[in-house]
Amino acid sequence: MKAVVAVQAGGPEQLRLDEGLPEPSAGPGQVLVELCAIGVNFIDTYHRSGLYPSPQWPAPLGVEGVGLVEEVGEGVTGFEKGERVAYCMTRGSYADYHAVPVSNVVKVPEAVEDHQAVAAMVQGLTAHYLIHSTFALDKGHTALIHAAAGGTGLLLVQMAKLRGARVIGTVGSHAKAKLAKEAGADETILYTEQDFVAEARRITGGRGVDVVYDSVGASTFEKSLDCLRPRGMLVSFGNASGAVPPMQPLLLSQKGSLYLTRPNLAHYMQTREELDARAADVFGWIASGQLRVHVQRTYPLAEAAQAHRDLEARKTTGKLVLIP
Repeated sequence: MKAVVAVQAGGPEQLRLDEGLPEPSAGPGQVLVELCAIGVNFIDTYHRSGLYPSPQWPAPLGVEGVGLVEEVGEGVTGFEKGERVAYCMTRGSYADYHAVPVSNVVKVPEAVEDHQAVAAMVQGLTAHYLIHSTFALDKGHTALIHAAAGGTGLLLVQMAKLRGARVIGTVGSHAKAKLAKEAGADETILYTEQDFVAEARRITGGRGVDVVYDSVGASTFEKSLDCLRPRGMLVSFGNASGAVPPMQPLLLSQKGSLYLTRPNLAHYMQTREELDARAADVFGWIASGQLRVHVQRTYPLAEAAQAHRDLEARKTTGKLVLIP
């Protein structure tokens, strides 16, 4: 077996491809998956850099994958060898094989391709819970979505439009603005040339937006609060520009009795029923054509470091996928 690990905390140069490793086996409550496609996500860069501390070094990387069940562990029911499955929120997917808890695994419908399925997991399920549960968008709501042309951003835009909301997306280039528009964004703001607070206020007639979905973090946090209407909500769900610094809760009162939440996907898929329902929605929309998955690039597993460089340089749109 081969796998990519982070030798120690640091930059992409810390990634190493190990070959000739023993193939893992499925323990109790696990299935062993032979991987066909592996998703690359910002959380992988946080694990690699040490922003999210690792309990061990070298550290396994990758939290999602799609493949075939190779082995079923003791006590597992409902899954059989040879079935195509997808999973997320289990570290170690940058590999040929990965033993994962069956509680994090879902079956992939025949109509959904591997690259679509891997994009449906961390990014698709994240977009689903943000739009449907964290702040339940509906007709009449206006949402500001940062990084609207990114992997999660494009899915957020589409799901928000499925809910009937008005969408304003921030992007870093005219090419990304075009992608966000094609995904359904009603308005786009080029943050490299425009003040996104002033533009959000102008677009909403001075009222402010109902919710901001912010995956960027440090560089956008306080200005995102300034985009909100009184009693609006900031959903801070990522740290692409770095972790948000400490703040005083009084700031939320001063800016309009605002709500702030920092959600995590793991807390929105705590039961088999919740995971299955979210995955069924996302897979169903993909199969029907209501949700389009944009995979920008695939890389051989050995080039995982380059995938990290591209992601952190904010050069990417859509999903990045590793092929073992």
